[in-house]
Amino acid sequence: MRIFFFMLACFPLLLSAQIKIAVKAGLNFANVSNTAGINADNRTGYMLGGYIAPKPKGFFGFRSEIILSRQGYDYKSNTNTGHVNLDYLLLPQLFTLNFTKKVNIHAGPQIGFLLNAAVDSSGNSGGSLLNYFNKFTYGVAAGGEVSPLFGLFFGARVNVGLNNTNNGTDPGSPNFIPRVNMKNNVVQVYMGWRL
Repeated sequence: MRIFFFMLACFPLLLSAQIKIAVKAGLNFANVSNTAGINADNRTGYMLGGYIAPKPKGFFGFRSEIILSRQGYDYKSNTNTGHVNLDYLLLPQLFTLNFTKKVNIHAGPQIGFLLNAAVDSSGNSGGSLLNYFNKFTYGVAAGGEVSPLFGLFFGARVNVGLNNTNNGTDPGSPNFIPRVNMKNNVVQVYMGWRL
């Protein structure tokens, strides 16, 4: 909530400083690596966010993003089936290559903070899993965008986690969390509006 009020207070300043602001929303197609024993499958989630960037003056650019991202995985084990939801606050810092005013590609590092981890399962009543997952994550993101008209844009991106999502050595973890370290892999498809 503090971030919202800070951004609201800074909005007139950002407009006068030649800063580009955008909002976006879309779908995540998420999975995790190293899932032997639980038959993990893709999980569809959502992403909401936005970015600020200096107005581009050439081929190279930069932008800072903030994204609320629902990730996770569906699973099937010997005893039950269900899905694990992992909600992250992602902060990508991206370098852009602006081929025209309407087409760009971007890539860069990304950090994330785990806000919630929960299970919905046929063998469990559900509940929080926050203690079984790392609360900080980092990785890389890369993708592209097309802006056909009037600030509207469409994009796609791949996020690859570089650190472990869970603590694979925890003997007390539930049977639907693999006993090996796993990493997040996410494909995002989105649309947005540049203000």
